Order: sequence, then structure tokens, then C-alpha cells
Amino acid sequence: MKFRRSERLIDMTNYLLEHPRQLVSLSYFSERYGSAKSSISEDLAIIKETFEDRGIGILQTLPGAAGGVKYHAKVNEEEAKAFIEELCQLIVKPDRLLPGGYLYMTDILGDTALVQRVGKIFASAFADTNIDVVMTVATKGIPLAYAVASFLNVPVVMVRRDSKVTEGSTVSINYVSGSSKRIQTMVLSKRSLEQGSNVLIVDDFMKAGGTVNGMISLLDEFNATVAGIAVLIEAEEAEERLVDDYLSLVKLSGVDVKEKKISVEIGNYFDKKR
Repeated sequence: MKFRRSERLIDMTNYLLEHPRQLVSLSYFSERYGSAKSSISEDLAIIKETFEDRGIGILQTLPGAAGGVKYHAKVNEEEAKAFIEELCQLIVKPDRLLPGGYLYMTDILGDTALVQRVGKIFASAFADTNIDVVMTVATKGIPLAYAVASFLNVPVVMVRRDSKVTEGSTVSINYVSGSSKRIQTMVLSKRSLEQGSNVLIVDDFMKAGGTVNGMISLLDEFNATVAGIAVLIEAEEAEERLVDDYLSLVKLSGVDVKEKKISVEIGNYFDKKR
């Protein structure tokens, strides 16, 4: 079947968006559309320019016989700042406060469009990092982890608080919670993570960093490398931060339960990106 250029451009764009960070050869597209490689190259040049002009992402071209093109999700600084400011406005709503000073976040983490935008921003920050898998701890970090992984085109690994028979043999560690100072347990299936993997840790909230630090310790059992740490919200008033090198979108700077006031500011995302 012969494709018109307009059809090729639409289908090619859709294919690249659905296969981020995957190297696609010109031969594949040439055979897919029954077109000469020279025509495919011209089409890719149009897509590349449009992606970059519209802030959709970057189309990386790799020369040589084994080369091709690879799409990377990218978010420019202006777009990222506008979104994080929008996120801050959602978080400071007074009705989000729960007894004990906790924040209700289920609506945000259940908003698929919003979570996808968070995922793209994190994926953009780690677009040039070698990542094999995204890791999170059940349960609230799961939507974020899947969103990030979808843009990085890697699997998700979930750490649990207790073992499940369906997980097979597991590795477990004890760690100290940074905020409550209590000893807790983390469990990960041996089959879920290959030895020596490069892992991006993603979580929804970090106070002192005990949970994230626990995941780092668990990765040691797999000889895995921490490729990065990304959290949606970090608490500013942590007595002793157990994790130093991380990326955050929002910083919770204060909670006044009596006045029903939540204070937030932009996290360290732009500081870390520079």
C-alpha cells in the first residue's frame, strides 16, 4: 500500500510518540510506507522541526548503517514553570487539609491528564540519563511511576510493604522511617529487577527521605545503580534529610491547620536542571 505524504507524516508521528527512546531505522519506515529513504528523511526533518518548535520533544538522528531516529520527550522551561505553578495552586486549596496536617492528594494522583504531564516533565529531566526501569513504593507513587515510565519506554518495578505469594521469591530489608523513626520493611520480587539495572526512583511525597533511602538500600541487594530520584512534593521542614540528590516539582513550606493554610513554592526542578 502506497501512502501519501500527509498520511506518512501522521502515522510516523504517532509511531514515534508511542515508542519514545526507541531507535527506529529509516529502513523500517521505508518498508512500512513503501517509500524511498530520501522521502522518509525529508518527512523526519519536518517532524523534527515541528516537535522542537511546538515543545513536543526532540528527534535525535543517529547516522550510519545501524542508525536511525529516536524520539525523546522534552518540556521547555517556560511550559514546565507554568505547569508547576498551576500544580502549586491546586495543592494550596484549604479543603485539601486533613486532620493531623496531612494533605489529600488522591484527586491529583487520580487525574490522568495531570499525572501524564508530571510524567513528561520528569522524563524530560532524565531524557539523557541511562535508565532501565522506574521504581516506586506502593501505593500512591504508582500512577506517577507509570506516567514517567511511559515517556521513558521502560518497565515499572513496585516495592511493597509485605510479600505476596504471587511475587515468588523476594528480597526484603528493614529500614528506619525518616519522619517517625520506626523500623519498617520493604519487599521486592527477585524476578522484577535484573542485577546491575539503572533505576529511576519516583515517589509522590518525601519528608525526611526514609522511604526513598530504603529503596536505595534495597537496590544495593540487586547491585543496581540509582540513576535518579524524582518526587512530586518535598517537605521543607525536615529535621534531617536522608537523601540529598533528588528532583522535586513542589516544596511544601508550611501547613497551618488552625488557619487552614497551606504554603508551597516551586521545588528544586529548575535548580537541578541548570
